[in-house]
Amino acid sequence: MNILDLLLGRPLATTEEERQRIGVFAGIPMLGLDALSSAAYGPEAALTILIPLGASGLVYFGPIIVVILAILGILFLSYRQTIEAYPGGGGSYTVASENLGRKAGLLAAAALLLDYVLNVAVGISAGVGALVSAVPSLHSHILSICLIILAIVALVNLRGIKESGLAFAIPTYGFLGSLIAVLAFGVCKTLASGGHPVAVEAPPAIPASTGVFSLWLVMRAFASGCTAMTGVEAVSNGTGAFARPTSKNAAATLAWIVALLAVLLAGIAFLCKVYGIAATDPDGANYQSVLSMLIAAVVGRGFAYYVTLATVLAVLALSANTSFADFPRLCRLLALDEFLPRSFSIRGRRLVFSGGIMVLTVLSAILLIAFGGITDRLIPLFAVGAFLAFTMSQSGMVIHWWKNGGGRAWGSMIINGLGAVCTASALVVILAAKFVEGAWITVLLIPAAVVLFEGIHRHYQSVAKLLACDDPMDPRPDNPPIVVVPVKVYNRVTAKALHFAMGLSPDVIALHVIDDEDAANLPEAWKTHVEEPLRAGGRQPPSLKMIESPYRRLFQPLLAAILDLEKQNPARTIAVVIPELVEANWRGSLLHNQRAELLKAVLLFRGNDRIAVINVPWYLDEAQSRKGESADGSH
Repeated sequence: MNILDLLLGRPLATTEEERQRIGVFAGIPMLGLDALSSAAYGPEAALTILIPLGASGLVYFGPIIVVILAILGILFLSYRQTIEAYPGGGGSYTVASENLGRKAGLLAAAALLLDYVLNVAVGISAGVGALVSAVPSLHSHILSICLIILAIVALVNLRGIKESGLAFAIPTYGFLGSLIAVLAFGVCKTLASGGHPVAVEAPPAIPASTGVFSLWLVMRAFASGCTAMTGVEAVSNGTGAFARPTSKNAAATLAWIVALLAVLLAGIAFLCKVYGIAATDPDGANYQSVLSMLIAAVVGRGFAYYVTLATVLAVLALSANTSFADFPRLCRLLALDEFLPRSFSIRGRRLVFSGGIMVLTVLSAILLIAFGGITDRLIPLFAVGAFLAFTMSQSGMVIHWWKNGGGRAWGSMIINGLGAVCTASALVVILAAKFVEGAWITVLLIPAAVVLFEGIHRHYQSVAKLLACDDPMDPRPDNPPIVVVPVKVYNRVTAKALHFAMGLSPDVIALHVIDDEDAANLPEAWKTHVEEPLRAGGRQPPSLKMIESPYRRLFQPLLAAILDLEKQNPARTIAVVIPELVEANWRGSLLHNQRAELLKAVLLFRGNDRIAVINVPWYLDEAQSRKGESADGSH
């Protein structure tokens, strides 16, 4: 078993794709981690903004969560219709492109791609940050832990869709089971006590108010709380990953994710109110997360507390998995439409789009390194991309129903229209409230990404026009090429290349750049091993041309000689045959072929369409095998 099989598993055939598709059980951890984990930081983000209001901030927290839940419900209805209308997946990009036009689709795609990258960096750093707050001795290793988790998530996703869904099932369902159990226990205690439960461990006293109520403050709190809805679109983007019936399984997965998220948000908001739990200053010495205080208030700081908090930390750190599921799929769609390099559309050895996974890993690693593993400042950018994509998708669905009609059209249009209005309104609030906190970066990055997509598309179109050919093949025979073989010494590799070259044309020229002591021996070896045997056999031997190189350069003299030959023979093609020694293992390959690869690169980038480059490999392992067979007398 080689290293790739060990790390990634055996290669999967295309015919095995159907068996790699997932159901609802694996779909929730694969596509729902982003949304579900946001329950751990969305409510706290809203409460943090309300800190200046003191205890009265909890009065406004409840209505904010109610509005968020209402929008969440509208998004559920809207995206369920999107799944039914577009069972092939694609989500916001596909819907916006087909119904609002190319620009709108690219805008939605750019917003989603940015959101996915941010989700990976912020999710992992949030989980590690919570771990470090519980184990302060790990503080100096924050970045290293973040990068290790990123590598693990990437590796699991490279192993395949099914594997990633099943691998993250234990932490996901552990998180849901433990946190919902704590919330349910807290609600039961509240009902049993007539609405005034006694905390097992009392939360810190809420500081006195230092500010006054304002609509702007509540809007900012709402904008921060909207991060709890990021990731809801993931199922519609990844519909193609589900087993048949695709739409039914995707819709059921979306329903479970939204229902579970709604239960978590409502339970946290309700218990924060009855237990009097407000956010603490994130930069303060006595900072505690809202969930930590809430769990301690309900069950104390015993076994249940540590188990629940451990699952919260795990899900926060692994919430990046949703991005790893959707980012490559969106990149594939853009690549198929020629807005990204075509390599993004190629399935890897495990039937996943490995190129997208690797790019997402690199971009996320760059963000983590740039911010030292502490990406709190990126949180304001989070909801902008998500809500822009929400709005584009819902607006596109309104046009879709308008164009396709049908008995359900008006009801569907109303649902998607309401979704578009709600998400657009939320987007305006988020942009206004978070602009100076970093949202302005998103306003610049998303259009910049659209410009990049358009530039790639123009390049592909330009190349397609240049390559287009309606002319029939010319039946007249071409002149045979002049074949050039760069030669350092005469050996088996050189001999194979010369034999190949002589099969292409009678005009073969061997070029040797004089830069070492081999030059003194080559003419004699050439005469003995090349010229005399070939003439004796009645064949014209290749000519040997020695090139002076006063400054010991190799590629420049070779290139100059080849270009001169091309100019002197305007009616002939110049074929450059490059001998290449091939090692069976990567360690040996590091010691060979650097010159061959560099020469090939120089000729490809500095040459023209009348210069062809051909590699002739000579395999060292086969030669060793033949030598061994000869030694034991088997031949």
